[in-house]
Amino acid sequence: MTQTETTTAPALSDRLKHATRSTHEVLDSSIMQLEPFRDVANYTTFLRIQHALHADVAPLYERADLQALIPGLAEFCRLPAVTQDGADLGANLPAQPQSALPQGTDLPEALGWLYVVEGSNLGAAFLIKAAHKMGLSETHGARHLAEAPEGRAAHWRRFKDGLNAAELTPAQQDRVIAGANAAFARVQGLVDGCRA
Repeated sequence: MTQTETTTAPALSDRLKHATRSTHEVLDSSIMQLEPFRDVANYTTFLRIQHALHADVAPLYERADLQALIPGLAEFCRLPAVTQDGADLGANLPAQPQSALPQGTDLPEALGWLYVVEGSNLGAAFLIKAAHKMGLSETHGARHLAEAPEGRAAHWRRFKDGLNAAELTPAQQDRVIAGANAAFARVQGLVDGCRA
């Protein structure tokens, strides 16, 4: 094969985006059907979903193996912000919610869960504007939707760079995709539970 014929494998973040696109779109549609920004009651339901998901992944931000891949990962955790948002609005969020993430989740699957949670921060750029219209802000009720100090794009780039630099076999990359799909399924289950 000549140099001009050489092809490079797609970045893991690109594989994830492609592999989870339809699942992600269905979930986004399901969340918007809840009309989370219609009123504070609906937003509180959305906040409970966010709280459950962020409680699931909070332990991952403390893992040394993941921190080695993604510098500053511990600072990315948004569970405290979600919890404070709930307190602001008088929401009855569980102090120690049951985690849906299995104990001993391996690094590839953990990366998949983090991909979903960190990627959601990009979409929060639109959500925070809707929250502002309800009188919520980055200091009251919508802290977890706030932009990272470095900016959303730079924050996401830092996460993706670490993800893409991980030396994973094709089978391990498949496990990352499985983790992302599990995270999307978890949120879909939470949304469906609110509509039941």
